[in-house]
Amino acid sequence: MPSFVKTTRAPEPKRHDFAAGETGRGPGVPSQGLANDPRAGQWDGRNMSARMIADYKTFIVTDGEGVRNSLYVSGCPFHCIDCFNASIWDFKAGHEYTQALEDRIIDDLRPSYVQGLTFLGGEPMLNTPVLLPLARRIRAEFGQSKDIWAWTGYTWEELMREGETPDKHELLGLIDVLVDGRYLKDRKDSLLQFRGSSNQRILDVPASLAAGEPVIWARLHDQERDIPEMYLKDREAGEGAQAS
Repeated sequence: MPSFVKTTRAPEPKRHDFAAGETGRGPGVPSQGLANDPRAGQWDGRNMSARMIADYKTFIVTDGEGVRNSLYVSGCPFHCIDCFNASIWDFKAGHEYTQALEDRIIDDLRPSYVQGLTFLGGEPMLNTPVLLPLARRIRAEFGQSKDIWAWTGYTWEELMREGETPDKHELLGLIDVLVDGRYLKDRKDSLLQFRGSSNQRILDVPASLAAGEPVIWARLHDQERDIPEMYLKDREAGEGAQAS
């Protein structure tokens, strides 16, 4: 008879709130063990980034408004439980960012139907050695005619804390729309636009910088009910009409 070896799943690593006791860090912070919570300036992308890219995708509509291209950087120490991109937490995952790739990204932005570029990861705010020069070049070549979106595990309030590294602030100043905050599995909501959990926000960066506080993106449009639920109700209505 065949023998079977019982295997057990490795336990989830413990997450840490490195800024325990600090208040005003934004929605979902501290994250109650669902992600790591850093102190101001604790993680410095100028030292942590290995200039590695996990993926680059063109002409998609899921990573922000309109037709977009998306650059996925490698490396993220937030380690949110059930993270969709946990395979690229390692800063050395993927392949090296090159000048040839940067030139391709710029060329891929030229068509009029491409609205802009999205930075994802991984953690964009910890890959500023790659994204700052790229964002500056986009502004130099396209001005404001192409927009830049970014997803970050940091909250707006954390990025604005005294002691945060200046490269993050510089990159933020080149971004148009920011989706902020950790993914928290206990706040997962499939009805949300462009984000996974209800603590996350879509922020208008220029307006937020001008106001000195987070300003929600004006075109926010969350769903009110799931598509499958809508479909089932329509189907039931149709079946009822046929039976009568």
